[in-house]
Amino acid sequence: MTTDTATGAFLTALKGAGRRPVWEATVAETRASIRAASLQLAAPSSEVHDVADRKMPVPGGEIGLRIYVPRPASEDRPFPIVVHFHGAGFVAGDLDTHDSIARFHCHHADALVIAVDYRLAPDHPFPAAVIDAYAAVEWAVEHARELSGDARRLAVLGDSAGGNLAAVVCQVAQARNGPRIAFQALVYPIVDFRLEATYPSREQFGGGDFFLSNRDLAFFRSCYLDDVQKQASDPRASPLLGGDLAGLPPALVVTAGCDPLHDEGQAYADRLAAAGVPVEYRCYDQTIHAFMSFAGALPVGVEGLSFVASRLRAALHGT
Repeated sequence: MTTDTATGAFLTALKGAGRRPVWEATVAETRASIRAASLQLAAPSSEVHDVADRKMPVPGGEIGLRIYVPRPASEDRPFPIVVHFHGAGFVAGDLDTHDSIARFHCHHADALVIAVDYRLAPDHPFPAAVIDAYAAVEWAVEHARELSGDARRLAVLGDSAGGNLAAVVCQVAQARNGPRIAFQALVYPIVDFRLEATYPSREQFGGGDFFLSNRDLAFFRSCYLDDVQKQASDPRASPLLGGDLAGLPPALVVTAGCDPLHDEGQAYADRLAAAGVPVEYRCYDQTIHAFMSFAGALPVGVEGLSFVASRLRAALHGT
């Protein structure tokens, strides 16, 4: 598998810049590096009607939510709701690093987007992020009317670690008879944390030449899971290991062909389909993990964002 021209040039530029691998950096350095790269390389900001920051209580404190409104509200036309979980390994990322992505989907999917600033590891290891993510979905439903949102048209969306949380929230909601989620969009998700898990894509693309490496993944895993041997097999950490997936919300699963996580993302799409869940799978063959976060530099990133937004719009507006 080879990268497209723009992705290849991007990887060459990263190598030339002497980017320090995540697995060699401290947590603080990783957060700063990811934040800087995300802000520098994000897609141009999409116009939305309003953006407001809110707080939501969680055990031991509170977390931030950022609410994006696509256009003036109308009492007779409430907005569908998309709860958005950012990526960056459960260790980094925040409302600002994924602001352009949230704005893009708010504008192009014509939806109320609620971005979730869930607690990060290692300060708050598993299952803190899961607790926050599920609580945010419950919060969205409880505050839907106040926000001019329609809780009957509720989607979850996430990339990488956020894709993991979106998948997990759907399983938890079903197990608890919780909020009814109408659609899940999982963008290059990590869905299998087991140490013994082996995938050809990890062998082929995890050596460090395709942005995300297996050593990076091991670093993120060690930060997120206190007891890897025990917790990695918990479906709340590894949703691929969930039991009966039948009845989960219709899904979109997006992967990148030159991503160590490609195979497990595809495997999750296959498991959903085998369980009778309506699922659409799309692989962008010639690009890398996190390509939508780099849409300011990679044309395929804008293509991917547009595709996800179109599927959100179709699922939530019926168009």
